[in-house]
Amino acid sequence: MATSGRNSANTPSGNTSSGNTKPGGKSGGRQGSRRGASQPQRRRQHQDEAGVIPVIARTVRAIENSAERGKVSPANRTRFRVVAVLVREERARIKGDKELSDAERTKELTRLDGIATIMAKTAARDTTLIQLLTDNAPLTTAAQEMRRSMLMEAGGELSPDDLIVVTEAPLKPVVEERQVIPQSVKAYQMSNPFLAPDFSSVAAPASRTNRLANWELIEPLFRSFEVGVGGAASMELPEARSLATPGGIELMRHQARFIESARAGHRSYLLADEPGLGKTAQALLAANVTGSYPLLVVVPNVVKVNWAREVEKWTPQRVSTVVHGDGADIDAFADVVIVNYEVLDRHVAWLSRRGFKGMVVDEAHFIKNKDSQRSKNVQLLSKSIRAVTPKALMMALTGTPLINQIEDFRMIWQFLGWIDDKKPLAELMTRLEDTELDPGDQGFFRAARDAVVDMGIVRRKKVDVAADIPARRVADIPVELDGESGRSIRDAEAALVARLVERYHRVLATRPDSDPADLVRLVAAAELEETRQAGGDGSGDNVFTMVRKIGQAKATPAADYTVNLARNVGKVVFFAKHIDVMDTAEKHFAAAGLKTVSLRGDQTSKARQLAIDAFTNDPDVAVAVCSLTAAGVGVNLQAASNVVLAELSWTNAEQTQAIDRVHRIGQELPVTAWRIIAAGTLDGRIAQLIDAKAGLAARALDGEAALEVAEGSVQLEALVAVLSDAVAEH
Repeated sequence: MATSGRNSANTPSGNTSSGNTKPGGKSGGRQGSRRGASQPQRRRQHQDEAGVIPVIARTVRAIENSAERGKVSPANRTRFRVVAVLVREERARIKGDKELSDAERTKELTRLDGIATIMAKTAARDTTLIQLLTDNAPLTTAAQEMRRSMLMEAGGELSPDDLIVVTEAPLKPVVEERQVIPQSVKAYQMSNPFLAPDFSSVAAPASRTNRLANWELIEPLFRSFEVGVGGAASMELPEARSLATPGGIELMRHQARFIESARAGHRSYLLADEPGLGKTAQALLAANVTGSYPLLVVVPNVVKVNWAREVEKWTPQRVSTVVHGDGADIDAFADVVIVNYEVLDRHVAWLSRRGFKGMVVDEAHFIKNKDSQRSKNVQLLSKSIRAVTPKALMMALTGTPLINQIEDFRMIWQFLGWIDDKKPLAELMTRLEDTELDPGDQGFFRAARDAVVDMGIVRRKKVDVAADIPARRVADIPVELDGESGRSIRDAEAALVARLVERYHRVLATRPDSDPADLVRLVAAAELEETRQAGGDGSGDNVFTMVRKIGQAKATPAADYTVNLARNVGKVVFFAKHIDVMDTAEKHFAAAGLKTVSLRGDQTSKARQLAIDAFTNDPDVAVAVCSLTAAGVGVNLQAASNVVLAELSWTNAEQTQAIDRVHRIGQELPVTAWRIIAAGTLDGRIAQLIDAKAGLAARALDGEAALEVAEGSVQLEALVAVLSDAVAEH
């Protein structure tokens, strides 16, 4: 509990027992119980300009005028919420005040009905206000202060409860009975019993006047992104010194410039690049050049395997570990700890004591709701890291930092340590002080926006860095198949491998002197031939049914990834081989509120063209859901520059033809194809084989169009690969 720090000059009087209160009478139309008075007191008669109703009426009119001019600002949204609360309170008070006559009660309720009518009309203009009319969540600190000011403006005597503003309680997201401490973590804690704070990089604060100390600054900062616009919201970055990486892969120029800024000393970023520009690589390499290890990475479940893969790819000298479930198999000594939002609550306790020197939050818009458990967990961890290492590397990655309103920035800025729940923190406050402006000055909003951007907002679009990016590329997104479908696929794959191994040993017993590699290929070829004779996709666990099951299991994660892409960059083309995968994806898109069109083999040419035209010309159509075989040729979908390949083809040609529906003459942006791979399954093997075959063919033609590789070759090589691994293990 804390009293408000607002300057008394901002209220009608520092004395809350004003001359508006008469001895023995109620004041301002507020109920006597608000003062906690022990004796009942007579209520003075309502007057049209007395009490709280005129105050909330004037406030509502101001909000209404704002809505008529455009979208309601965050500050007016807060006022709207407070007015809704006061109207409910006043209505309940009037109905329960037995000292009022029926005529007085009717008059007051009629006045409140008039206010409610204005609020309903205002909410109709800006529909985001509708939910505030019935929101019963506790008021924020800013809203509490606003409510208190309005009650004081009403001229009534306030109770202690009305005078006191309750600040948010300390975050306590840790539910002790749910906490786990993996055995590896216990071993790490025993080897590192003490965690000393690192203040070596923190300069002593310079003495200066706090010119803005009495100003409410959070809302003006949000507003600065609405009215202070002046160019791209992206900080200046230094030129890159090198494009080389520890993994031997050359960076693109825009990536190298970001990493250079971290090398130069910057330590907090909202990295909001569009998908396809390599946010993951930039984050990992920024941690590498700043030595920010151990590094904590919090990600959605669907991409945590990909993060481990990216660590190995870009910084092979570093060890990563992925937290699954209770973390029984993690390596607590690893340089990079990767954990998904869904299991974070079980691991907050030990993670907060691990001594991380940096933290990355991927898809940071997931934490925008401050009341969600995942947001509270992330905020607690960021505070614990900065408490030990004030100059820790903190990075929020998202292509959609704003979902509905500017205030979506709030929790991301708090994670980064730019603000707390009430005010800018030291570094941002210094930047605002240096502007020599305040919210009453005309140029404040532009200067404030620039100050926040320079804290570390980096936003590049494909069109901005097109010269740095290959015209067309394929990016693999490994996903983990959880739940019953994942277990079913692993069991089926194990059964297939067991059958192949048994057959191998039977053949080996009859040909003991044969080369094992020749026997493996012989067994694989026999298995493939028998499967084809049985009808390919028939019953039983074979290479075809395995791929089929994997495609079905990937449908939802692939669709989920597509939703994220569509919200980041606009139109996306989604390719799948099977109708049921397309059906599942379309249901997922509909549930997410995305409008789609469908291109399938059973359509007439007219229906297909109507779908293509809608995808091209209708800005509300976000996704084209396409059959890999039916829409892979003769279709122009260049309104998009992102393709999702939900299922793998048996040949590189099908994959290439699908991508070429988007990568066509007239396409002005680099095209990225996101290939969804089921981690730890046959899917990964097939992807590698397709790429290897395509690479060999392309090299044979010295860069010309790739020779087509028979699909049977890939199927055979997939079986050879899994059987070879199994034989080697025995």
